[in-house]
Amino acid sequence: MKKITINTTFSVFEGESDLPQEVQSLMAQAVAIRKNAYAPYSKFRVGCAILLDNGKIVLGSNQENAAYPSGLCAERVAIFQAGSLYPDAKILKMAISATGDEKPVLEPIPPCGSCRQSIAEYEIKQESPIEIFFMGESGAIYQSESLRNLLPFMFDKKFL
Repeated sequence: MKKITINTTFSVFEGESDLPQEVQSLMAQAVAIRKNAYAPYSKFRVGCAILLDNGKIVLGSNQENAAYPSGLCAERVAIFQAGSLYPDAKILKMAISATGDEKPVLEPIPPCGSCRQSIAEYEIKQESPIEIFFMGESGAIYQSESLRNLLPFMFDKKFL
């Protein structure tokens, strides 16, 4: 048997005011768009703001459905919209923020597995990393320089 060791590195910012100015603005938009989430079942609201290389910012919030698999997370709403509206633009940064209607969310909330796979598709397609910043409703913010930190064994087109 052989073991594989995987090391990942994240930067941790103590709060929004510690972020670079451009990322502060992006995170503020992610926080604001959380209010548009349709989350009657989970009561868990997520906002996502994506900065593209053309300077455009694309927003998304989670949209639930009584048939759970039919809903979409904020990250996929935003990334699919970016791909639809600006198919040739590269995604530079993604800011994600989550809050709960019934209990506080005080820890950074990373993208779920389905969102990680969707982000991976775009990172591979554009052949450049996507910086991801994620937080709860306040407090610490984690920064990953690439989706590869969150999903080191990516499934992609080379396997098909």
